Amino acid sequence: MGQIRIPPELADAVEEDAYAERHEWLATLPQAVVDIAAEWRLELGEPYRPGGQCAWVAPVRNEAGEDLVLKVGWRHREAEHEAEALRFWDGDGAVRCFATQTLEDTTALLLERCDPGAQLTTRPEPEQDVVVAGLLRRLWQRVPGDGHPFGSLEAMCDLWAEWFERDYETDAHGLDAGLARDGSAALRELSRSADRAVLLCTDLHAGNVLSARREPWLVIDPKPMVGDPAFDPVQHMFNSEARLAADPTGLAKRMAELLDADADRILMWLFARAVQEFHAPEMRELARRLGG
Repeated sequence: MGQIRIPPELADAVEEDAYAERHEWLATLPQAVVDIAAEWRLELGEPYRPGGQCAWVAPVRNEAGEDLVLKVGWRHREAEHEAEALRFWDGDGAVRCFATQTLEDTTALLLERCDPGAQLTTRPEPEQDVVVAGLLRRLWQRVPGDGHPFGSLEAMCDLWAEWFERDYETDAHGLDAGLARDGSAALRELSRSADRAVLLCTDLHAGNVLSARREPWLVIDPKPMVGDPAFDPVQHMFNSEARLAADPTGLAKRMAELLDADADRILMWLFARAVQEFHAPEMRELARRLGG
């Protein structure tokens, strides 16, 4: 591979970001990719499209002729311990991580390649529900012990609630004050009241599940935190936009049944996250329906 190409989706995402540090990271990314590939003795392929908004990801081949994936990403809070989570799960429902390197503002991961690598989004949504639920149940089986590196959902929700309250005070966007208050309280309370804590994926949706040969479907791109398992299906439901708009309670109950989870807790998480995302009109409407 000659010149390192930056996918336009990654370039556009960085361009829209207000953080100067991320712009500086993108400027140094091509050389970082070259240096990491040389150190790990990798033959680089063209980056995947559309790819991610925080990482350069491409197929690679190592000296032994193994087909792998190189992911070189911008370091940020939610994905800080992606490699540790993948190693913790050890291929049980998720891709394997074979090597990692952390630089000042960059994290590089050498990952198992999913082949053929089709996204679960290519399958009908009811099938997606079953696959996502099955993967979550497997990921939740492993509970981190003392001394694990992962952040807590409780701390993250406290931070989200603070950000929400600040933004809401600046511009309420038409969200009822009572809903705002209840949603902010739910973010804090739900994360503290669960009867168990597991290692969460937190960003598991059909776009982050790929077809593979080792298993039919494997999880990629986790943003791990430890906390209430009822939190984890919410992102998948957010991505099922038509069904969520038509019958949010029915969708939550379906996921609860597939997960053998508490439907009321899933509904409360759905409400809390809808309030948090109140800038989007569809999220305000969802909050009104669930909180009314």
